[in-house]
Amino acid sequence: MGWWLAFAVFLYLACAALIIAEVFIPSGGLISVCALACLIGGVAMFFHHSNIAGLAGVGIAIVMIPSVLIIAYKVFPKTKFGKSVTLTPPERQEGDAVPDTAELKDMLGAVGVVMTPLRPVGMCDFSGQRIECVAESGYVDKDKKVKVIRVQSTQLTVRVIEES
Repeated sequence: MGWWLAFAVFLYLACAALIIAEVFIPSGGLISVCALACLIGGVAMFFHHSNIAGLAGVGIAIVMIPSVLIIAYKVFPKTKFGKSVTLTPPERQEGDAVPDTAELKDMLGAVGVVMTPLRPVGMCDFSGQRIECVAESGYVDKDKKVKVIRVQSTQLTVRVIEES
């Protein structure tokens, strides 16, 4: 294999590494531009060798790019190194409600108590069930009574109940 082909393969490997880096390093697209430059350079070198090698290089690129993206998004986060560099989702506390649209639809009209100040989003307690809610307007202090006035998807909108 001539040095042209070896350099073209090197550029393809660099392109794959840069695509993986782009997934995990915020660069504003600069790493993607470098990956594209490596890919174009590799294809050009394959075509410089021969048309058949060039077409084979294009075919390899068509298979390589989606494969590398799948590896970057699906496989890499499950590796030991991937687990150490990616964030874990927050864990729910005991008593927190899982936002389930069907369950939340039944909450319309329910009365609860504000657990954390609504600015305008905070936690409310509805009969021992903690649910994130949005205040209808403005700030609502802790320990105020609220009523669910709207359920949109997984979002509860509450209104303060004026005590008389």
